[in-house]
Amino acid sequence: METRELRYFVAVAEELHFGRAAQRLGIAQPPLSRAIQQLERRLGAALLDRTSRTVTLTEAGSVLLAEGRAALDAVDAAERRTRRAARSVTGGPGLTLVTKASASRELLAKLLDAYAAEPGAVPVDVILCGPAEQQRLLREGRADVALLHRPFDSTAGFDAEELGTEGQVVVLPAGHPLTARAHVRMADITGLPGLPLPRWPDPDGTYPPGPGPQVRDQAQLLQLVALGRACAVAPESSRGQLHSDLAAVPVLDAPTVTTVIAWPPHSRSRAVADLVRTATRL
Repeated sequence: METRELRYFVAVAEELHFGRAAQRLGIAQPPLSRAIQQLERRLGAALLDRTSRTVTLTEAGSVLLAEGRAALDAVDAAERRTRRAARSVTGGPGLTLVTKASASRELLAKLLDAYAAEPGAVPVDVILCGPAEQQRLLREGRADVALLHRPFDSTAGFDAEELGTEGQVVVLPAGHPLTARAHVRMADITGLPGLPLPRWPDPDGTYPPGPGPQVRDQAQLLQLVALGRACAVAPESSRGQLHSDLAAVPVLDAPTVTTVIAWPPHSRSRAVADLVRTATRL
């Protein structure tokens, strides 16, 4: 299959309308229809059920849509990484590191300072993103390396080195009765009256059902906690970001959080290797 054919098919499969797909692709409808028919003949499978009014995916078409999206994402990522490598040779931007906003702040500052002091260090651009976005940016080739946090972030498909493990705390409004305790358990804070745990968006941007407020970043969450509208479970290192209107109590049975530095397994970048080596030394 050619990438052109995959792009044509994905457009039709997403629009479920040949006219709209042709308009989206900037081509006429007849050659689009011919390209899809040729693809079906080559694969020996019907990809679309067509009537005079509707277009629907067959089971084979659903499979190709999922696989085609992944293949096109990989092609786009390869192009972006290649262009970034070419720019680095000609004196352009060096590395792009992505991390969750407000996470690993102290580690990130130390890492950037230590790496900048290394011989041959290149400039490092930092992208601060929302939860679960680091993996996507890394897979898409928009970043060279990422700081991830297990078990919240997946390292599947990446090479990774562990940098440290820590416990978690519950963040509460200052003066809340639980802040007088030396520690709590998850049962003490699950369903806490008036202070529900927040709901973070899934990778597709939808929120799971539940009573907690919908949040998109740590700053928004901490403001809700300070207002007495939510509580939050966060890594121990987040204590350093809390203002006087917030308090943190260790949660004994919360899962530990492991910070890792991750990069695409096919990377051959000397700069990535040097940055990873500096991170593991720290």
